[in-house]
Amino acid sequence: MGQDKGKNKIPIEEDGPISSGSSGEDCGGEATEAMGKKRKKRKRENKTACGSLLQDPLVVFGSDIMMKILRHLDACSVALSLLVSRRWHGVASSDRLWASKCEELWLGKAHIPRSSQVWQLSKLASYSISVMDGKRTRIKKEDLCDHVWEFHFNEAAPEYWRNLDPYWKGTGPPMRRYFHLDGSVTADPGDEVWGGHESSYSVVTSFVGEGQIREHYVRINRWPRMSVSRKEDWSWEMSNNLYCYTSISDAHKEGGTGPLFTFF
Repeated sequence: MGQDKGKNKIPIEEDGPISSGSSGEDCGGEATEAMGKKRKKRKRENKTACGSLLQDPLVVFGSDIMMKILRHLDACSVALSLLVSRRWHGVASSDRLWASKCEELWLGKAHIPRSSQVWQLSKLASYSISVMDGKRTRIKKEDLCDHVWEFHFNEAAPEYWRNLDPYWKGTGPPMRRYFHLDGSVTADPGDEVWGGHESSYSVVTSFVGEGQIREHYVRINRWPRMSVSRKEDWSWEMSNNLYCYTSISDAHKEGGTGPLFTFF
C-alpha cells in the first residue's frame, strides 16, 4: 500500500518554478535597461542645452536680433560689447544703434558740440566726442561767439545797478549780451545798464606742468575777471561777485556750436 501510494503520486514539473523565476528576471532587466536609456537621453539633452548656452549669442540669434537687444542696453554696456570680438564690434558699432544713443544723450542739452557734427563722422564717434566735450571746462572764443548770453547782477552788486536789472525787478526778460569774433561785446538797443559804451573781452588761460590749467577766466575791459564753469546741461556760466553771464540754449543750431576740435 505504501509503495503504491508513492508510485501513484503525481510528478511535479521541476521546470515550472525555474521558468517562472526566469520570466521575472527578464522583466526586471528590461525595466533597468529602459531606465538606463532614459538617463542617457537626459544626459544628452542636458549636454545639448549646456552647449547652446555656451554658444556665442551673436551666432545663436543673428545680428538683427542682437541689434534689437543692444538697443535696450545703456550706452556704457553697448560700448563694452565692442570688446567681445570683431563680429560683436561690427554689430555694436552700427550707426543705426548709436544714432538713437546720440539722440538720448543730446536730449535736454543746451548745446551740441560742433566737433560731433562733422560730416561722415560715425555715430559712435559723435557720441564719444559729445561726452568728452560736455566735460570740457575750458571756454574758447567760438563758445563765446556762438551763444547768446543772459546777464544779471548778483546780490553783492550795488543796489542802484540791481534796480536797473529786470532780473531783480521782475519787469521783463533778462538782459542779453553778444560776443563777437573781433573781440567786442554788445547788448540789445535800449539796454539801460549797457549804456552804449564800447567793450572788449579776453580769454586768459595759464598752464603748469604737463598741460594742467593753473587759472582760466574771461575778462571784459578792465572789470573784475569772471570764473568759468559748466553745468550738467552743457551750458556755460561766467561770473564774479558782481555779475553773471549764462549761455542760452541753442541745441537746435544746425552743425552744432563751439570749437571744431575739442580742447581740455
